[in-house]
Amino acid sequence: MVYPASVTFGLRSARPETLPGLAGLDAIYPALDSLYMDLHRNPELSGHEEKTAAKLAANLRSFGFEVTERVGGYGIVAVLKNGEGPTVLVRTDMDALPIGEQTGLPYASTISTENDADETVPVMHACGHDIHMTSWVGAASLLARAKESWRGTLVFVGQPAEEVLKGAALMIRDGLFTRFPKPDFALGMHCTSFLPSGQISVMAGPAFAASNAVDITFYGRGGHGAAPQFTVDPVVIAARTVVSLQTIVSREVNPFDPAVITVGSFHAGTKRNIIPDRAKIELTVRSFKPEVQKQLLAAIERIARAEASAGGAPCEPTVYVDPLEASDVVCNDPALAARLTPLLQCAFGEANVVSHPPVTGSEDFGAFGCASGAPSIFFALGAIEPGAYAAAMAEGKLMPGPHSPLFAPDRERTIRTGVAAFTLSVLELLGPSASS
Repeated sequence: MVYPASVTFGLRSARPETLPGLAGLDAIYPALDSLYMDLHRNPELSGHEEKTAAKLAANLRSFGFEVTERVGGYGIVAVLKNGEGPTVLVRTDMDALPIGEQTGLPYASTISTENDADETVPVMHACGHDIHMTSWVGAASLLARAKESWRGTLVFVGQPAEEVLKGAALMIRDGLFTRFPKPDFALGMHCTSFLPSGQISVMAGPAFAASNAVDITFYGRGGHGAAPQFTVDPVVIAARTVVSLQTIVSREVNPFDPAVITVGSFHAGTKRNIIPDRAKIELTVRSFKPEVQKQLLAAIERIARAEASAGGAPCEPTVYVDPLEASDVVCNDPALAARLTPLLQCAFGEANVVSHPPVTGSEDFGAFGCASGAPSIFFALGAIEPGAYAAAMAEGKLMPGPHSPLFAPDRERTIRTGVAAFTLSVLELLGPSASS
């Protein structure tokens, strides 16, 4: 997407504090910048966000929130009540990725740690969760200072384990909507390299795809690689399955229904001259409609079993769909999108509030709206320095984005936009004219 040269980036006002609700943003920004760099330097893997959660909890306690820790793992729930009114949930994710950072930034992560498989891996905030957390803390600070401008209840949720699509479900199972106020609205955001910093997307309808993690283990009869005739080779069966799976989307799914099946991992064998007795492939499956999701999973299992039978496997393969590593479609409520869009256009400038097309990436933020019934909005937050973005677009290229070891958000402009989007949206929903 190319934007005209007249578009300006960032808050439209030269003085952010002149916008209602954002008084004090300049004053708190240095602390937010320090927090961001600390979070970026010290990332933690999914399910291990102990120190990260403690930092966020300490910040919100200092603002006057009542904070509960270790909800669904290292999740935190911070509640601030301010009279009668609706309840707004504002969520951030906290975990990082097993990626070695290559940005060359002075505050780059040099952390390595053991993962759940006891392997030593590098760790990096390569998905912008440090931006999300900093924006979340900034909004909490401004809203706590502006209690005269709103009535209702804030529920600020720090969610663990988003990268493995488990954290939202774990928090809900641990009583997020029974132990704490149930929301009338839910807000979240995610960085993107598809937009320059200072721009934000408020799309209506499906925004992020549903996701399933599927593991398939094929069984054979191992033996010497020099005498394959005495074996049943599961590597060949698995390899044929990888190819056959590609026909599901291309030949079975309606071309107007987006869907993705990717085999991202193939494990088999220990030595070149040994035919193993099993082979395992790991898949990620994406879709936007429940009926398509069901169709994809059924077709995957059908093809796996058929290829195993065709290869003479001694038993059927094991097909496991992880019930926790899954997410629903993130669907933005159209009425809520229509309500918030004019507000953000007023703040950022009309040209800087866009409706970005849905993406097949996945997010478990959708679980909060599904479980609570609350209308929700998940903003896409531009993160690429505008000059670099424009130059890349002119060359038909895309700047490094989430999950890249080179992802380096334009931090100040992106954080300020994130803080403003959260803060102004909450004030719209809880302000004097708001109603649930």
